[in-house]
Amino acid sequence: MSQPFAIADIPRTDWDRPPWNRWSFQHVGDILPTAAIERGDARALLRAERDLDGLEVVGLDGRPTTLREFLEATFTDGFLVLRRGAIVYERYFNGMDEGTLHLSQSLSKSFCGALAGILIGRGTLDPDAAVTDVLPELAPTAYRGATIRHLLDMTSGVRFSEDYTDPRSHMGRLDVASGWKPRPDDGGDWPATVFELILSLDAAEAEHGRRFAYRSIETDVLGFALEQVSGRRYPELLSELLWQPLGMEQDGLMTIDPSGFALADGGLNACLRDYGRFGQMILDGGAGIVPAEWIAATRNGDRSRFGAPYSDVLPGGAYRNQFWIEGPPHQAIMARGVFGQLIHIDWRHETVVVKLSSWPDFVNPGWTRATLAAVHAIGDALSRSG
Repeated sequence: MSQPFAIADIPRTDWDRPPWNRWSFQHVGDILPTAAIERGDARALLRAERDLDGLEVVGLDGRPTTLREFLEATFTDGFLVLRRGAIVYERYFNGMDEGTLHLSQSLSKSFCGALAGILIGRGTLDPDAAVTDVLPELAPTAYRGATIRHLLDMTSGVRFSEDYTDPRSHMGRLDVASGWKPRPDDGGDWPATVFELILSLDAAEAEHGRRFAYRSIETDVLGFALEQVSGRRYPELLSELLWQPLGMEQDGLMTIDPSGFALADGGLNACLRDYGRFGQMILDGGAGIVPAEWIAATRNGDRSRFGAPYSDVLPGGAYRNQFWIEGPPHQAIMARGVFGQLIHIDWRHETVVVKLSSWPDFVNPGWTRATLAAVHAIGDALSRSG
């Protein structure tokens, strides 16, 4: 690893920020309380390897570079390409290896969406049900009148500031509530758990269903709803409904808050290939695990509700069922997370690409656009070669 740190070196308030994230994203279990996602019998992935190191892509400066150089320049920790279910290309950097669990950040949200699809397919969860029918404790909050569908598509009108840099924003309060950050010693009224934070959200800023606005707390409310209707804790749902059926090769981890709630919006940790197995299942139309009609619906979001700043990176895009949708001509869907996490699922090229990173920035639109261009170049090259 380029910058090894001892656990004692990591500041508790900034463990997930640069430069510490170069180490911490691969050692979350050493930093935070976690719960295991137990695997069953592992199933090996097929291999049809190609040396793509020298593939020409466009670099961050707009000039041609090689794929290998691009991955190194964009703080990549692990990179995987699957085509037709087989590993085509697999590379590790920064001390990561096949068995390393890497923090997914908001890739976690798409796993939550898949769990919802399974429970909806079984009739356990109704997407048209009111949130307060499932979680009546939220009746005094701004979630009154919202539906499960609004949570899935992040179209509720609840006010939640997704500001990663302001420690007193809603997102900063979520960091404290989830156990990711210590409670500030300032005498303030800080939430002790994620559910306590949700109960404090009493302001609306839009009519439910009117527009898409990315807010991590929507996924956590959805996670509580899944627990409520299933009677199972969230890591158990992941194990029983995804990890074991997919034949994952490593146990996963979820970060948990002081109440034991697993952070559905960003607390998942898994190895590179297991993120790939999840993406391949989506590419395979659910593979009998997630209903095929759920996957088909996920590919068709309402583009009219999707605007700036999200369209700056995904022009013509959309958001559905906790997945991002690329606009034409690609029409791929993605799981995305801050600091450069990506699962890209492309039916046109029959590819799944996973990039796990530790960027120096939460978000970087230029780097995101360049990464998507590199992913498209990989798909084009593989399609040309048959």
